[in-house]
Amino acid sequence: MSTVHVGDLTKSFGGRAVLDGVNFDVHQGEFVSIIGPSGSGKSTIFNVIAGLDTPDSGVVDSPTSAYMPQKDLLFPWRTVLDNTALGLEVQGVPKGEARAQAQALFPVFGLDGYEKARPSEMSGGMRQRAAMLRTVVQGHDLLLLDEPFGALDSLTRTGMQRWLQDMWLEYGWTVLMITHDIREAVYLSDRVIVLSDKPARVRRQVTVPLPRPREPSIVTTPEFAAVEAELMDVLISTSY
Repeated sequence: MSTVHVGDLTKSFGGRAVLDGVNFDVHQGEFVSIIGPSGSGKSTIFNVIAGLDTPDSGVVDSPTSAYMPQKDLLFPWRTVLDNTALGLEVQGVPKGEARAQAQALFPVFGLDGYEKARPSEMSGGMRQRAAMLRTVVQGHDLLLLDEPFGALDSLTRTGMQRWLQDMWLEYGWTVLMITHDIREAVYLSDRVIVLSDKPARVRRQVTVPLPRPREPSIVTTPEFAAVEAELMDVLISTSY
């Protein structure tokens, strides 16, 4: 069952084509990553799916999504609890109810005890968990994650990747993620969509035939390396 259908999507800015007939589907409960050259239009696709921008032509059939941008965008003057409840408040949920819904997820997201903390008192990984909680608590059927761990150091990033996989397996979210990290895409995804340089088209869709759950050590296996090499070959041929 398709949760997202993108058909023949085109988009231009200032007369320059960014998307040139992008086609793909995301199935319910699937984790799909999008990779491609820098500036190839990945975030533009997300903006169209999220309803923040309109295509020049084409079809986007998608449920209401919760969009997590590259930066955590936590307000420094609000407590962590107030930050995580913000999306619900924007939707019109009363403040007390919004806070209660968000607080119920604090233990699940490893944030228990940080309700009254300010973002400046938390590590980068903890801030990303708070941003993810704010995204998830909105209760939408689709999560759009735009480079969610791009600003983290390597060790923290590895831990967050494993944590995200565990949360996805437990809750059955449908996830579409942008990343520039091929290894991250292979580790987390059921399928990886590779875009060409702009104007972007889908060059290839690669299924990741690795068992779940995936331990971090899986990156050292020949099976993992084979998928990583295939994606690298496509990206290199796309960039030149």
